[in-house]
Amino acid sequence: MSLNVQDSALARCPAALSQGRPGEAEQIARGVLSTNPQHPAALLFLGVALLLQRRPGEAVAPLEQAAGFGASSTVETHLAMALRDSGQTEAALTWFERATSRRRPFPAAFREFVTTLRGLRRFAEAEAVLRRGQQALPAMPDLDLMLGAVCLDRGKPADAQAAFARMLTRLPGHPEAIFGLGSALLQRGDFAGAAEQFRLILARDPRNVRALLNLGHCLMELGRWEEGVASLRATLAIDPKNRGHVLRMMVSCAHGRFWLRRSAIAEILDGRTP
Repeated sequence: MSLNVQDSALARCPAALSQGRPGEAEQIARGVLSTNPQHPAALLFLGVALLLQRRPGEAVAPLEQAAGFGASSTVETHLAMALRDSGQTEAALTWFERATSRRRPFPAAFREFVTTLRGLRRFAEAEAVLRRGQQALPAMPDLDLMLGAVCLDRGKPADAQAAFARMLTRLPGHPEAIFGLGSALLQRGDFAGAAEQFRLILARDPRNVRALLNLGHCLMELGRWEEGVASLRATLAIDPKNRGHVLRMMVSCAHGRFWLRRSAIAEILDGRTP
C-alpha cells in the first residue's frame, strides 16, 4: 500500500469515529499498519477506535507507540485515557500532566484530567488544573462549568457561583450552569435565589429530578412547607428510588413540624394525614 493510498484510507477514519463507527476505523488503521507498522496516525486512530469500543487495555500499546514518535497532546491524552480506563491510574496522571502542559494543549486533556482527579477526590489538584486550563484556553467556556463543580466539591460556594455566572454570561441559558448556580446559592443559604434557578430548569424540563429535589429543599427552608412537599412528591412520582434521600431531607428541614418522626413524614409524602 503506497503512502498516498495509506493517507487516503486514513482520511476516512475521523468521519468513521465521529459517526459512531469505531470498528470501521479500526479496520482501516489495521490495514495501514499491516504494511507500515510504525505509521503514527494509524497508531493513533487504532488506539482511539479501541477506546471507543471500550477496549482500553488493547489501546495502550498502539498509543504508546504513537507517543514515541513525538510530542502530541492529542496522543498523550488518549494514552492517558487508555491507561486510566485499564486501571493504571498513576501512569495516566503523568500523561495527563504532559498533555496539559503543552504550548498548544488538546482541549479534551483538561476535561479528562479533571474528571480523573475528581474521581480520585483530589479536588484541590483538579482546581489547579482548571485554573491553568483557563489561562491556556481562555475561549473554552466549559472549563468554568467544571471549575464551578470542583469548587462545590471543595465547599467553596462563592467561587462556584462566580464560575457558573461567568459561563452564563458567555452561554446564557446553559442548563448545567443554571443548575450549578442554583446549587452554589443553596450552599450559601440563599434559598430564594437558588429556588429561582431550579424553577428555570423545571420550566424547560418538568421531570428534572435533581431540580425538583433541590427546589423542595429550598421551599421548605423558606417556610413554604406545602409547596416543598409537593415538589418532593413530584420527585418520587418520577423516581421512587429517591425516597430515602427525600425522607432524610424532610427530617433535616422539619424544624419540629413532625417532631422529627420519619413515620409521620412518610405519611405526608404518601398523601396521608399523620
